[in-house]
Amino acid sequence: MSIPVLICDDSALARKQMARTLPKEWDVEITFANNGAEGIEAIRAGKGEVVFLDLNMPVMDGYEVLETIQKEDLPALVIVVSGDIQIKAHERVKALGALDFIQKPVSADAISNILQEYGILTIALGEDADDAPMIEVDLRDACQEVANVAMGRAADLLAKLLDVFVLLPIPNVNVLEVSELTMTLKATEQYGTVSALCQGFIGAGVAGEALLLFHDSSFQDMAKLMGLANPEDTNTEIEVMIDTGNVLIGAFLSGISEQLHMKFSQSHPVVLGRHCTVNDLIHDNSEKWARTLAMEINYRIEGHDIQCDLLLLFTEESLPTLNYKLGYLLD
Repeated sequence: MSIPVLICDDSALARKQMARTLPKEWDVEITFANNGAEGIEAIRAGKGEVVFLDLNMPVMDGYEVLETIQKEDLPALVIVVSGDIQIKAHERVKALGALDFIQKPVSADAISNILQEYGILTIALGEDADDAPMIEVDLRDACQEVANVAMGRAADLLAKLLDVFVLLPIPNVNVLEVSELTMTLKATEQYGTVSALCQGFIGAGVAGEALLLFHDSSFQDMAKLMGLANPEDTNTEIEVMIDTGNVLIGAFLSGISEQLHMKFSQSHPVVLGRHCTVNDLIHDNSEKWARTLAMEINYRIEGHDIQCDLLLLFTEESLPTLNYKLGYLLD
């Protein structure tokens, strides 16, 4: 008898990759859910005896799904599959009843080993994983999943360096005109003044800029976490911003390069503005930004008044190469 397997992830690419990596000889009936709320309904309907669960999702995230499964005592063996690889994320999902944790992007060996370790893998002459329902994936979705994995790598490095837990959002990925990019930047105005850092990057056929917006209210907390004296000193603030940028930008680009099999070179970071409004920042730098593919991630640190926005802005000329590279993930 086929085992009901649920793959719960807001990314169509991630769902497709997950279905592909299931053992071909495993007798399963696969159901897909786009968010945690859909996932819970599928489990209640008996379609999720084994669940592969993402953490960062809209409507209801993976943590809320695990809490609901515990509260309602639902019959589901949950394996978390996430780009958030922080140690504290592992600990939290295990405490909420998850069987195990797999790092994105998933590999067939990792899936097979876990299924065998917990005695879940049963082989029969049934429907192969390759016979699962077809999933249509667009390039924006693929790009968002790449950003999701890269975001998790950067957060993990920051969490280890500062011994904190980094709260991760769902990354926003869009092709934007300069006017739309301006609107995106202005959305941060509600948090007061910002200081901004820019760092260029280039690879084979791909170039762009990483823009880090550091909310001014975050400086003192961040300086204390870094063990720096005189948190209100100008040089200390610049050191905080550059060190944070080096961690987040470097790890994020590394995460992208690993997935797309390409290398990036980075220029020296440049401070664009300090303690300014976003309007001032836009006015002084808008000529640099034209039509661009923008990846936007908002990082927050749990228990601290620390928030920064990371935007990766790829040039319009980079889009053909990115589309080509992302195409391999879709095949």
